[in-house]
Formats: sequence, C-alpha cells, structure tokens
Amino acid sequence: MDKFKALEPVKLHHGSTIGWQGFASGSASPFIGRLPSSLHLVVLQHIPVPDIPAYARTNRALARLAASEELWKHHYSLLGIDRYGFGPVLDELESRTREEITEQPPTLTVDVADDDFGDFTSGTDTFSFGFGGLPSQSGFSTSPPEVGNFTGSGTVMQGTNVLGETSFRALYIRAHKLLRGLAPALLESPHQILSSLFPPVTATAPSLSLLHHSQTLHLLRRYLFYLEPLRSSPSLLSALRAASDRFDATLLSAFDVADGRADEAGMCEAAEASWEIWDPHESRSGAVAEWEIGRVWAEKREIFYVTSTHKPLDNFTPEGALNFEPMDAFMGFVLDALREHGSRAVRVFPPAAGVLLSFADRIATEVVSEYITPLLTHARSLANGALFLRATAACFREAWRIVDTLLEIHGQRHPPSTEKGVSKAQAEDVVYRMFEPNMDEYLDEEVDSLKQTFEHICQDWEQKTSLHTDTPPLLGTQQPTFLASSSPAHLKSNVLSTFTNLLLIPVSVVPRTVETVSGAAVHGIAMLDPWRWGGDGELNGSVVREGYTRGTNTADVVLWEDEDNPEVPSEQGDDAAAPATGSSSPQPAQLHSYDNLQLLLSLDVTFELIHAARETLKRVEIFVNYPGTYGVRVRETIEEVANELLGVLGERHVRNGFESAITQMRTYQPPALSDPSSESDMPAPESTSVAPLVQFFELVHIGDMIQSIVQAYFDKELAPHVDLADFLNPVAREKKRFENSLDDSVAKGMNAGIEVLMNQVDHIITALTPPRTYCPPEEAPLLLGPSKGCTEAINCLEEHIRLLQGNVNREVLEVFEGEVGVRLIGILQKHIKRQIISLNGGFQVIADLNAYHTFISSLKVN
Repeated sequence: MDKFKALEPVKLHHGSTIGWQGFASGSASPFIGRLPSSLHLVVLQHIPVPDIPAYARTNRALARLAASEELWKHHYSLLGIDRYGFGPVLDELESRTREEITEQPPTLTVDVADDDFGDFTSGTDTFSFGFGGLPSQSGFSTSPPEVGNFTGSGTVMQGTNVLGETSFRALYIRAHKLLRGLAPALLESPHQILSSLFPPVTATAPSLSLLHHSQTLHLLRRYLFYLEPLRSSPSLLSALRAASDRFDATLLSAFDVADGRADEAGMCEAAEASWEIWDPHESRSGAVAEWEIGRVWAEKREIFYVTSTHKPLDNFTPEGALNFEPMDAFMGFVLDALREHGSRAVRVFPPAAGVLLSFADRIATEVVSEYITPLLTHARSLANGALFLRATAACFREAWRIVDTLLEIHGQRHPPSTEKGVSKAQAEDVVYRMFEPNMDEYLDEEVDSLKQTFEHICQDWEQKTSLHTDTPPLLGTQQPTFLASSSPAHLKSNVLSTFTNLLLIPVSVVPRTVETVSGAAVHGIAMLDPWRWGGDGELNGSVVREGYTRGTNTADVVLWEDEDNPEVPSEQGDDAAAPATGSSSPQPAQLHSYDNLQLLLSLDVTFELIHAARETLKRVEIFVNYPGTYGVRVRETIEEVANELLGVLGERHVRNGFESAITQMRTYQPPALSDPSSESDMPAPESTSVAPLVQFFELVHIGDMIQSIVQAYFDKELAPHVDLADFLNPVAREKKRFENSLDDSVAKGMNAGIEVLMNQVDHIITALTPPRTYCPPEEAPLLLGPSKGCTEAINCLEEHIRLLQGNVNREVLEVFEGEVGVRLIGILQKHIKRQIISLNGGFQVIADLNAYHTFISSLKVN
C-alpha cells in the first residue's frame, strides 16, 4: 500500500487579479478576474465601440487587452476595406475633409505605457474615446465630448500612437473619423441625404462614378451595422437604408435607359453599382432572383411571351407514335434566345450576381416546363404506357441541352473574371429542378411497365412450350445445335461476341422519325433469334451452311459460321441434336413428351428479356446523376431493374425449363428391340443414343449460354452502377441466387439423365444378351471378343460421355463418370446373376468383363 498516495486538493481558480504580466507572458489563456482573457476579448469584439472605454476602465489588465492589436484587427476587418476594395473611398473622403477643416497645430501623443495610473488620472481616457449624444435632430452637439470620436485634434490622421501608423488601431481610427464625418448627412430629410453625402461637382471636386457612390454607401452601412460606433447608429442605419433604396431606384432607371439604347457600358456601370449596395439579408431571402435589376431585366425578355407558335402535341404523329423533331426545333429556338440574352448578361452583370443562372432557371421553369407538361400529360393519357416512358426520357434529354449552352455562354465572358462563375453542377441543377415534378410518376411507371413486359414475354413463351395430349408441341424442330457443331466452344464464343457487339449499339432515346423510335439495338438484338438458327441442311430449298441465319423470304444472311467445318451437312429434326447411329432406314416421326427438350430454354426469350431491361436501363441512366432524394431513387430503380431481370429469367424461364425437361425425361422408355430369341443371327440394328439425354445436354449448353449472356450484360451495362463485389448489394445477391438456381437445375437434370442413360444401358444389355449367351453349345466356335450387348452398352456410354467432354467443367464430368461407373457395376452384377455360365461361356464372361474394365479404366485417364 506504500505505492498509493492520497490525492491532494487542487485549487480550481487562480487569484482574483492577474496583472498584465500574466497576459503578456504568452500563456495559453491567462485569467483576468474569474474569466480567461480570451473570453474578455470576445466580449470586447461584440460590444459597441463607445462602450469599450467603460469596459477597459475596470482594471489595468483589461485596459491593455482593449489596446491590443487583435481587437482592432477584428474591428478593422468588419469594415471590409481590404476585402471589398474600399481604399479609394477613404482616400476621397480624406481629401474632401482636408478641404473642409482648417489646419490645427499637431498635438503630442503621450505614451502611457510607463504610467501605471495615468490612464485613469488624466483628463482624457486611454483610448481617447469621448461620449456624447445627439441632442436634437437638427445636428450634432458641439460640446467637447464628440459623438463616438477619438478625442484630440480635429485632423484626420490624429490617433496614431506608439504602435505605429501601420497598426490596425491606427487604421481603424482613420476610417472611424472619416466615416463619422458622414453621420450628420444622414440626419437630413430623406430626399436630401444623397445630395449631402455626395456634394455637387465643382472645379476642385471631380465627378465620382456610380460605383464609387455605391461603395461609399456600402462602407457606411457596414460601419453602422457591424460596429455601432455611435449611440444613434440604429436610427442612422434606417436613414441610410432609405437613401440606398432611392439610389438603387435611380440606378434602375439609368439601367433601363441604357438597355433601351443597347448601351452595354452604361448597363454594366449601373448594374455593378446596384449590386454593390444590394443586401440580400434585408429581405431575409438571399435569392439572387430578388435583385431588382436582374429580375426586371429578365422579365423584359421576349422569350417568355412568344412561345405560343410551338405546339407540344406536334410531337405525336397521326398514328400515335413519337416524332420529336418539333421539340428539337422548339429547343433550338429557346437555346438561341438563351445564347443571345445570356451572352449579354455575362458581359453586363457581375458574375457574383448569378443573373445568367437566374435567367436560365426562369426559361427552364416558365418556358421549357410549360412545353413539356402538356406533352407528357397527353402521352400518359394514351393506352401505350411505353410511349410515356420514351417521351419522358426524350424530354429530359432535350432539356439537358440547356446545360451545354450555359457552359458555352459562361466561357465567352471577356475579359475572364477571377470571380466564381457558373459551374457545371449549377448548370445541371437548373434542369434537375425543372424536371423534379415528373420524376415520381416516371420512376414508378418505369418499373411497372418493365414487369408487365416481362410478364407478356413469359406468358407467350409458356404458351408455346405448353404440351397437349391431343396436339403436337407448338415448337418447331429447327433449333440451335451446339452438340452437332464441330466446335461447340467456338460457336458459343461467336454467339457471345456478337451479343457483346450488339450491346455497344446505342439506344435511340430521342425519337427523330417514326422509323427510328425503337432504336438500333432493337433490330440488332432481333437478329439473335434462335428460331432462325439452323444446322446444315435445306432451308427454302437450298443448302445452307451451319451457323446462325436470318430467316427471310428473300435471302439467308449468315452472321457467323462454324469455321472448322463449314460444309458438313447434318440431319434435320431430332437427329440434328444427336449423332445418328444404326439403321439409316426412314422412320415415321413420332412426337413424345420428351421430344425437343432443348426447346424448353430459348435464347430468344433471353434476348427479349435483356432487351426490355436494357431499354429501361438506358432511359433510367439519363437520370443517374440526379442529386438528392431522386438520385437515390434512380439508383434504387436501376437495382430493381437488374433484380427483376434476374428473377424472371431464373424463376420463370430457366428453372421452369429445366424442371419440365427433368419431368419429361423421366417418362422416357427405351425403344422396343427385335426378339433376341428369334432365329435370326443378330437382332435388328439399334441406335444406342438416348434421345432425351442428348437433348438435355443441348439444354445444358443453352443454359450455359444464357449465363454467359447475362454475365456479358452485367459487365457491359450494369458494372458502372452496381458493385457486384459487394456481397451485401441486393443485385449481387440476386445474381448469385440466379447462378445457384441454374447450377442446381443442371445437377438435378444430370441426375435424371444418368438414370435415363443407365436405364438405356440396362435395356441394351438385357435385350442383346440372351440368357444362354454365356452357355453356348459344345460344338459352337469359341469367340474371344466381347458380346454384342457388351459392345453396344459400352458404345452407348462412350458416346454420351464424349458429348460432355470439352463442354462441361472437369468437376461435373468427374461426378458424371463416377456415377456411371458405380451404376454400371450394379447393372452387371444383376445381369450376371441371371445368366447360365458354362466352361466355354466363362471365356465370354471374361472377355466382356475385360471390355468393361478397359472402359472404366479409361474414365480415370480422361
């Protein structure tokens, strides 16, 4: 316990008095009495100037603080002499004062720093402040204590002390005496104040500019408002404001006269003078548009009264489509007026006044908005909801031309001003504010319209893929065949490359003519119609090459080809999706529930869904930089569009297609074979291909193609707006769910496919391996090769495994081969148990088992 020490009491406050030595020692915040000196300094900075001597007489430390440069620097800065360039005003007042007063002998300045009590015992106070009042409204008292003056000589430069002429106290004393001399003029009648402040021009007094007069009034207002140097400052300030209003009215008249003569020099002089004395805080609005001269000038522009010749409904064709050439002409007319009057505003008005922005804001609100509102109202009334969406995006794009024009006009200012002018953000805000009333309805309608479009696309596809018991499927058999291609990977690459190039085609947002309303991307994506896909065969009576073709009545346009083998013909129908083996004799076409499984997924539907989402995205992208609340809503709408696309494509199309394929694949029954006990030497040749499984492999290729297309769409279109690396982002989560759903569907389908394949193998072994295959007659020749059933079963397995090799990833292939091997062993065990095996037949069993062993061993190597 020895290391612990009791706390000692701490004195919270210093002594009640601390001299000047404590303040001058450079400590952080020495105390004067019970308050720190910094707090006393704040008090001195905010009390009226006539009250400073009374505060300073409290004690010696406060007297030194009241004489500090920090206090008078603050008071001098409140006048804004250096900030607003009021130096010439003081010089002119000083020259005028020198002419009015008589020369007086200079007085000797006494340094009171060495006298401890001189500041209290002398006849004058330390700061040479006198206190007086206004005994009447007729004038000032002539008693020795002048009204707020620094007592001493009447000369202007009196008041310098030991701190030097360049001290802030000396500078303030000079400005105080010069401005105090103008106070009697404010006691005159309201109509005589200006003539008293600015005497008439004489031979010795040259004429002063309007800007000089405005600067004088501005400096005097700051002097009376911020410092309250006189006891009657409030009443003097009211009189000054009335005089400023009279002077501003005179400037407005001068500006109108100069505007009528197109005298830009006179307009500029009057505008600068008016802006100098304009105080936005008097009306408590602070709006630039409230500046009288800027508002009146804008109201007189004829652009606000001659727009009736442009009709908003002219943008609709008689057929009800959009043609924005009339609005294009209207915006050209508006922008020409903006350039003409805006260029003059830039040359005439001060940049800080913001007249150009105010004028542009009025044009956007009173001219452009009045044109857009009835246009959108009419588009909304039409039955076609997409028309309203295109019209809204087109109107905003046309109105956006105001931004470029404003920046162009601002760059024409000559000479270039160092003051801050029109920034890009300010120009954009003009259009954003104008268009805000339309944003809520547009964003809501955009999402609702997209959902309806997706619903129509899915319903049309579901109707096409619906199977009826009495009627064949509505789908045709001319479909894309990845497996029939010599290089499926190359074919996928070509499809994806073409789709990526089509994404680079810009979407036409502003319809100029009826033919281009849908945009180039509509026609580009329409070319990727899988119904027009065809393998090598006859189309319209002619042989076409393998590839993607546009089906037209006049010509077949090949968009890409299988470069490895462009001239190899293939079979039509189901045989196009599966390599043909066995008999070549024609068979009657029979439609089963598992026919054309590859048609249950469609690239056409994928392209239509992506195109609808892309059109919506391109329209919403126009508003992506919207500030504030609407900017957040726009970004949320982009994410909602992406989520809706992934949800519909994954749930309504991909998963439903795979589930239908799995259900139909389970109904597959191996075709009937010739009776193995017949007297013929060999059963009829038979295809070892399992049609549903081959078609499902094709379906897997299409699903993989859809995933690649979606990924390309996200990389090209959504990457600038959505961070897919953020696992908390709703779009990233929805995209992951889409990919997982596709993987799960493929896995379930592969499991069903393996069951179908092994059922086919079981059927082949059963049909082609009679019960006495391994018990031949004694006189029968000894065959050392594998049996027919063994050979056909291995061929069937190798054929389907070959279809997967190079088309699926290694993990899927290993799982598939492993399941095939395990189930094959079970089938062989079942069939061996039902066989009668003789001594000679044992050699046949060994041959078959060696063949199966070789096949299973090859799976490990592959």
